[in-house]
Amino acid sequence: MFRNRSADSKWRDIMAKRHRKSLSLVSLSIWLHASMVTAMSTLVPDTVREIGGISLVPWTFALYDIGSILVGAASGLMVLRYRLRKPMGVAALLFGAGSIICALATMMPVVMLGRLLQGLGGGGLIAISFIGIGSLFPERLMLRVMGAVSAIWGASAFLGPLIGAFFAQQLSWRAAFWFFAMMSIMLAIWILRGITQASAPDITELKKQFPVRRMMVLSIGVVLIASGGIDISLVKTPIFVLSGIGFFIWFIRMDAVSEHNRLLPRKPIGFQSQVGAGLTMILCFTMATMVVTVYGPLIIIQLHEVSIIVAGYIVACTSVGWSIGAVLISGIPATQDKRAIVLGMAMLSVSMIGFVFVITAGPLYLLAILALVEGGGFGVAWASILRRMLLLIDHEDRGRVSAAIPTIQRLGYAIGASWIGIVANAAGLEVDIDRQTIETVARWVFIAGLPLAFIGCLATWRFVCRRPGEGTQSTND
Repeated sequence: MFRNRSADSKWRDIMAKRHRKSLSLVSLSIWLHASMVTAMSTLVPDTVREIGGISLVPWTFALYDIGSILVGAASGLMVLRYRLRKPMGVAALLFGAGSIICALATMMPVVMLGRLLQGLGGGGLIAISFIGIGSLFPERLMLRVMGAVSAIWGASAFLGPLIGAFFAQQLSWRAAFWFFAMMSIMLAIWILRGITQASAPDITELKKQFPVRRMMVLSIGVVLIASGGIDISLVKTPIFVLSGIGFFIWFIRMDAVSEHNRLLPRKPIGFQSQVGAGLTMILCFTMATMVVTVYGPLIIIQLHEVSIIVAGYIVACTSVGWSIGAVLISGIPATQDKRAIVLGMAMLSVSMIGFVFVITAGPLYLLAILALVEGGGFGVAWASILRRMLLLIDHEDRGRVSAAIPTIQRLGYAIGASWIGIVANAAGLEVDIDRQTIETVARWVFIAGLPLAFIGCLATWRFVCRRPGEGTQSTND
């Protein structure tokens, strides 16, 4: 299906001396964020046992996502104004500060504050790393770099629970946060000394006023969505989620009319532009696939009577699949990007349909294969999505688009978790339920993702298919 895989670049090209430092900086940034996301789940039991606050545990995850979304949305503008070095260095320092606060915490609200700062830093590192890939490396190496970064992401997400478990069992949960604090401070020093301003993208004349009002609207929307997904209620949750979506739509409209300090590309969601369709595709498929992360381990443990480690690593196969897909596809030329995107989204759709039929009956190895296929779908398409978007967009919006991709991704995670929670609650999910009910819940939570996948498929068609009369670039995107 894919020809001339090595026509544009080879793996040794990204390891050349002139690219080695930039690749290391981006990879370490990705590693900090991805490993902390998954390590937290194995640190929570010991943390609660020592300082209490079990009712606040969901917020330690939600606040991290909230921080990631907010800073991710603003990263494109910050890089346009200050270039790469300062925003990326500050993001690493914020991550370190949050880690130190968590390590010193004596009550759960303090941990929540630390997690918010970690999210601000982690979201900045991820979004700015995406921007950096487009500016620190030549276009012909982009897919190779994305393949390497995806491999780092998958390995980090897979090893994160082991890292957290090691510190919790051998040392303490506080030691884990001190470890991440040390790594982030070292990264900040390396960034501030290792990235030259000459490596950054050109900046344009921007207004000095930062879009505080828009950031407040976005903040309220994200908090409402996260609140709806934490304490599920058939009445309260839809109100929170719909209100949050309303604030997000308001934010998009406010941002679109800004001339000098937009945070996102124009028309970021919808089918009017190809870039908007691409971001809609990402939003829908991340929402649709959240069920594996949110309820996968619980369902697998109860239906198939396996340990939490086995269930966790079946779910972690999505990260492994992402890495494998990204590495295998990393050598394709730009002319094959459309095929890679279509293949990736088709893999996602097939895996979701497969889960509907396999989740209750198994066997376990088939569940693991479906998880690999799901993650592989993202891995196969992800770098091609970024490269195609950068080709479609005006040069001045490239930083905004690069930052918008992980921002929309994490927003999809937040909305998707809330949507799946509503469906699970309506299907009868409780602490102690019989097998028949958990089977019903399992089927419905996976079925609930199929309409989103269908919309995602329509968005994929719009993203990769050029309408008659359209040029290579879409100035309206």
